[in-house]
Amino acid sequence: MVLILGRRLNREESAIRDSPAIKRKVFEVDSKTLASQEILDFCSGSSHSEGILQVFNEFRDCRLFTDVVISVQGREFPCHRAVLSACSSYFRAMFCNDHRESREMLVEINGILAEAMDSFLTYVYTGRAKITTENVQFLFETSSLFQINILRDACAKFLEDQLDPCNCLGIQRFAEAHSLKQLAGRCRTYTLANFSEVAQHEEFLDLHKEELEEYIGSDELSIGKEEVVFEAVMRWVYSNVDQRRPMMKALLHHVRLPLLHPNYFVQTVEGDQLIQNAPECYQLLHEARRYHVLGNEMMSPRTRPRRSTGYSEVIVVVGGCERVGGFNLPYTECYDPVTGEWKPLAKLPEFTKSEYAVCTLRNDILVSGGRINGRDVWMYNSQLNLWIRVASLNKGRWRHKMCVLLGKVYAVGGYDGQSRLSSVECYDSFSNRWTEVAPMKQAVSSPAVASCAGKLFVIGGGPDDDTCSDKVQCYDPETDTWLLRANIPIAKRCITAVSLNNLIYVCGGLTKSLFCYDPSQDYWIHVVHTFSKLESCGMSVCNGKIFILGGRGESGEATDTILCYDPATGIIMSIAAMPRPISYHVSVDGF
Repeated sequence: MVLILGRRLNREESAIRDSPAIKRKVFEVDSKTLASQEILDFCSGSSHSEGILQVFNEFRDCRLFTDVVISVQGREFPCHRAVLSACSSYFRAMFCNDHRESREMLVEINGILAEAMDSFLTYVYTGRAKITTENVQFLFETSSLFQINILRDACAKFLEDQLDPCNCLGIQRFAEAHSLKQLAGRCRTYTLANFSEVAQHEEFLDLHKEELEEYIGSDELSIGKEEVVFEAVMRWVYSNVDQRRPMMKALLHHVRLPLLHPNYFVQTVEGDQLIQNAPECYQLLHEARRYHVLGNEMMSPRTRPRRSTGYSEVIVVVGGCERVGGFNLPYTECYDPVTGEWKPLAKLPEFTKSEYAVCTLRNDILVSGGRINGRDVWMYNSQLNLWIRVASLNKGRWRHKMCVLLGKVYAVGGYDGQSRLSSVECYDSFSNRWTEVAPMKQAVSSPAVASCAGKLFVIGGGPDDDTCSDKVQCYDPETDTWLLRANIPIAKRCITAVSLNNLIYVCGGLTKSLFCYDPSQDYWIHVVHTFSKLESCGMSVCNGKIFILGGRGESGEATDTILCYDPATGIIMSIAAMPRPISYHVSVDGF
């Protein structure tokens, strides 16, 4: 019993206490007192929620207040519906939407492992999970099923950190199966960067054909030499010869056989018994043999080096001048369209000459003739970065063109200071000799010249000082004869041509048009406009695209613009600038 002791108030004291004035006074005092007090916004922090979770976890262990049992693979896990629903939208939908499971005490879940469920519940009740190489896959699948994104992402990050040549392909397949685009992308990048090591492991042999093709067909594949790709493909084929032999041609289509070392190609590739008994692969072998003889004249997706090998397709710009009547430039520079970088090469000897002809022979560059009546021929050795004098032309000329056809160099037409020339000379690098071949039907200077489909095409040019030609003269080296083909739609000189995919592209002549000629159909079409009228510009093929560099406009001023035309999309665009405005230069491809 608790006693409360006190004095009873008399009537007067009660009246004073209940007086409105006294009440108002008390209120005012209380208000002032409260106004002088500071407000405390108390928060115990994360320790409060962690403490409650800890208690709930203890309740779970003791089966205290648990109101549902989750059964996985016959193992039972007593839980609290409220805790599961608070953490997982999967369970919230199950228990809060009047589903059958919301009323049942035992809920069975299929498709996951009991061990994964145990780790998952540990995370739900503690916020912590132990992720290991043994449980990461199953824990990921469980957290995905129950829509716990934080835990799922932690598993994905763990997998990413575990990437290794022996497991990257398996992890990539897992990532793709679960639509983990970032993880799948990291796996692909890792495989491309470590292909040599990845190809040595068992997972590599389990790749599907399409997956292997995607890797070996990539320009981003990081290898020291192309031989690595060939050996990886053959290891994959030999691991299951009966089923994979028919796939060999499709796979070798992505191996850059022309870039294999000639000795390796003869001894290892052509000496392989499986390849010897696969006639469907002979065309690929023939292409490689032709490349070893013809060099850059042979162009296909398999002749483009992978950047990781230290080689890349580049454009080499030789000579030229910055303005009309200006000095001829001695520069020889190469341009990499992928990186946008310019690199100086050995300066051109006798650069005071002008309007000489330039072409690429294998991976070297030849320069011939030049003002006036020049006969000298220089060859740039790409391995030595050195210019070497070779056999001189039989007839001096300038404003002519050179082109490579079937491994031999042809010097075509031009001007000797008195008249236009119809003469054509052929250079054999093995004998270091120039020999005369059949002359053209029409003598011209400053034409466009290109080789295509085993023949030489001389397009347009100037028969004299006042007129321009629209004729297309075609030379057949087998018969040593010239024929006229369909006229180009314009009659121009100072034009340039290149060959790509068995088609010939022509621009220049102070037009703003790019034309295309199909030798098989003997037909010309207009392709695209080039933004401005140009002549005496450089033109080159690199990485399957056509580049138009510099040139001179209607005003006579040189430009430094670089245009790129992609035949695959039909789009032309200005992509960069040259180191200086230039015209009357020559652009050729190399690597």
